[in-house]
Amino acid sequence: MFTGIVEEVGSVAEAVESADGALRVTVSASLPFVTSLAVGDSVSVSGCCLTVVERACGSSGSFSVDLVDETLMRTAPRWQPGSDVNLERALRAGSALGGHVVTGHVDGVAEVVSVDATPGTHVVRFRAPARLAGQLVPKGSVAIDGVSLTVVDVGGPGGTRSGWPATDFTVALIPHTLAVTTLGGLRTGDSVNIETDVLAKHVERVLALRGAARG
Repeated sequence: MFTGIVEEVGSVAEAVESADGALRVTVSASLPFVTSLAVGDSVSVSGCCLTVVERACGSSGSFSVDLVDETLMRTAPRWQPGSDVNLERALRAGSALGGHVVTGHVDGVAEVVSVDATPGTHVVRFRAPARLAGQLVPKGSVAIDGVSLTVVDVGGPGGTRSGWPATDFTVALIPHTLAVTTLGGLRTGDSVNIETDVLAKHVERVLALRGAARG
């Protein structure tokens, strides 16, 4: 489990297919971050919960994770060398929950529709997969590439922008978020990992089952 409060930005150093067919991705990160990890630990890499399978703590730090086809199909295509990634270690019992409950189980890939970076504001509009529209609400929580954010506007019925598709929503990024995560580099057309609020998913499932039972 994670909070969506990014600890640092790492970089994909290598991505090679392992003997068992998985894609082994090596991420460069600060030495303090890497030394705090152990093989078998969970780590969030741009919102995707992965298992540390190797680590190197020499003059610089790095750790490796294995990605299977399921992960590659359901996450944004950022596993090539040179890609920057948001990093967060798993939440420990008793730690402060500064963001919101983030599982690291990516629900889908959203597209950046527009970026409004006028002075005093930085608002990004996304288009989510249609199946996630019912889990996005104004002032609700969402994780974008592992960053805990508050939804501002949502399209469609029950949203704040009736003229938008129900799949569209916006977030407002503060200067600190722009400085310490990868989100400051988002451009129109980019793909991002999205995880909706786990509570919204449970509520939607309960309502769907009740509706089916009545039918």
